Amino acid sequence: MVQFLLKPIKVFTGKTSPLVTFVVILILGILGFYSLHSPSSTSTSRQASRFRHVFLSSSSNSTISDYLRALTMHPHLAGTKPASETTRYVLNHFNNLGLRTRTASYNALLSYPVRSSLSAHFSDGSTSDFILAEPGRYGPEGVVPPYHAYSPSGSARARAVFVNHGREEDYRALAALGVNVSGCVAVARSGGGLSRGAVVETAEKYGLAAVLVFTDGDTWREGFERGHVMRGGIGDPLSPGWGGVNGGESLGLEDSEVLKRFPKIPSLPLSSEIAERVLCSLGGGPVPSEWRSTLKSSSIRNVGPGPTLLNFSYQGEKKVATIENVFAVIKGMEEPDRYVLLGNHRDAWTYGAVDPSSGTAVLLDIARRYSLLLRSGWTPRRTIILCSWDAEEFGMIGSTEWVEQNLVNLGSKAVAYLNVDCAVQGRGFFAGSTPQLDNLLLEVTKEIKDPDTEGTTIYKNWAAAGGNSNVEHLFLLIQRLSRVDSDFAPFVHHAGVPSVDVYYGRDFPVYHTAFDSYSWMTVSGDPFFQRHVAVAGIWGLLALRLADDSIIPFNYLSYADQLQVYNNILSNLLDERISLHPLTISIQEFASAAKEADDESKTLRSQEASDRFLDMKKRALNDRLMLAEKGFLDAAGLRGRKWFKHLVFGPPSDHESKLDFFPGIADSMSRAIKMSEKERLVAIQHEIWRVARAIHRAASALRGEVT
Repeated sequence: MVQFLLKPIKVFTGKTSPLVTFVVILILGILGFYSLHSPSSTSTSRQASRFRHVFLSSSSNSTISDYLRALTMHPHLAGTKPASETTRYVLNHFNNLGLRTRTASYNALLSYPVRSSLSAHFSDGSTSDFILAEPGRYGPEGVVPPYHAYSPSGSARARAVFVNHGREEDYRALAALGVNVSGCVAVARSGGGLSRGAVVETAEKYGLAAVLVFTDGDTWREGFERGHVMRGGIGDPLSPGWGGVNGGESLGLEDSEVLKRFPKIPSLPLSSEIAERVLCSLGGGPVPSEWRSTLKSSSIRNVGPGPTLLNFSYQGEKKVATIENVFAVIKGMEEPDRYVLLGNHRDAWTYGAVDPSSGTAVLLDIARRYSLLLRSGWTPRRTIILCSWDAEEFGMIGSTEWVEQNLVNLGSKAVAYLNVDCAVQGRGFFAGSTPQLDNLLLEVTKEIKDPDTEGTTIYKNWAAAGGNSNVEHLFLLIQRLSRVDSDFAPFVHHAGVPSVDVYYGRDFPVYHTAFDSYSWMTVSGDPFFQRHVAVAGIWGLLALRLADDSIIPFNYLSYADQLQVYNNILSNLLDERISLHPLTISIQEFASAAKEADDESKTLRSQEASDRFLDMKKRALNDRLMLAEKGFLDAAGLRGRKWFKHLVFGPPSDHESKLDFFPGIADSMSRAIKMSEKERLVAIQHEIWRVARAIHRAASALRGEVT
């Protein structure tokens, strides 16, 4: 400021005069006065509120629509040339807005199809050679043929058998009918709580020769749901636990750690149209009534095996390709070493209008709006990083490699990660979070107009959709992030970063098919792009609050309540000889620490005058609020799955587990079935102690004390 004011004086006088000296002293005195009497927290809060209003008022349906149209002009499968073009589009957008950009490249093992075929030989002697592509003999131009990434090459000539969702319970139902599935080709419908990889893994266990997976639906029956079938974790299989940087360590394809990530039997997606033709031709036992009640087709009456014979062949290739993450960085003024991250993946199986380009279009619009704020005089308190991930569809590879490479910095400097994958799939708002972000999520939804109901907010409509409007009920609507189906997974499960995941709609009918296009979005998904605007509002405001609030808006009382709910559920499931006392005591301790932190936050917020010592107190509290989530991590990880470090949220190894929390305890309960009674009790009790210690660590981090 001094330099700016002195420039005109130097121009007009050409030298320093006594008058200039007087002016300089006067200016320095004024600046000194303001440095001693800096703006109060109230005025700062009003300023932040003004910028949030500017952010919301600068929304644009048409701009987001334009971004989506550009992103979906061609397919952009990770590791291909069209994907590089999409990368350049996002990077150029950030650059053109004047944002500081960077990229991070990794070498990763990806998987592509070479050729595939399927024919059916029916009992009447007829034969049908199926076209494995969406309409158009060879499929839409540039769209990869339907395949399962990481499926091994192979062939099978065997009888078809219907296995419903391919769950353990489905195979037990077939066994009860006297059906022998060994050596057959399984036809399974997606859903039922299993990933496609788990469907193939279970089929392999029961001796099937190959697996064909279809989406059971009334519409878009010609679509094939592409996807990957890698198992045992996420990220590049050649660099498990570390970033696959150029010149870095890389395992070989024959390494045992790599081989266990891939299935041993081939698989392929089917359209529901082809699947129905096959399934309607089966004989054998009747379809169980519990299956029939949810089948879309009433013509499927028998499970087989046969008499229809399937001749199936698939050839694929795995190859190392370069993937590239793109970042735009808005550096914070007061706390540049604290990061608020917004992330969405960029790669798509086909055109990806919903998955993921609806989210990418929203991310680009948030970047546009943030650039407007910057030109209006806004600078965030903390650094904001907009992240565009690559190769998510192959197992969250881009985000996972980056998290692994930056683990230490993320552990000490990441405030939160805010994820949007498919921003808009249809009607209905859905959100998931780690619990300390519950209150902030609810507060932000009160500020956003509902896109589908005039004159109300997302908060009110969300509550009404759940049949209740009280806050406790709304907490029940917030999902927890134990899944491994989007880019929040490495942040939560490996790095312990507080996270949020938001989206509109679920289970859209063109998922991973060539019909996931701009046309589908404008006709069915969000014709006026109002839901896109709503997601942008929520996503962008969450980041502004986390970046600009002097005290990070975390509330761990919600976390304590959630832990107590989990404890109550466990008490109804476990043998009475197993003690939950360690868990109960640690949760009580955590609840006490959460209450102390909440009281301290309220006290510091109430102090309007800002000075160096108050700022230091806030910084110290913020550090504790950030680090508490790391307490739930265990360095050794889950037994047999050491990459997963979080002991509260994570996927259980047993696909049929009743628990979607405390994954170590869930795993021990599943493994315990094969143990002696004494071993079973000891194994479960040990995992309870591990979780109790993790909760104790989190409580200590929240208090900032050592024992």
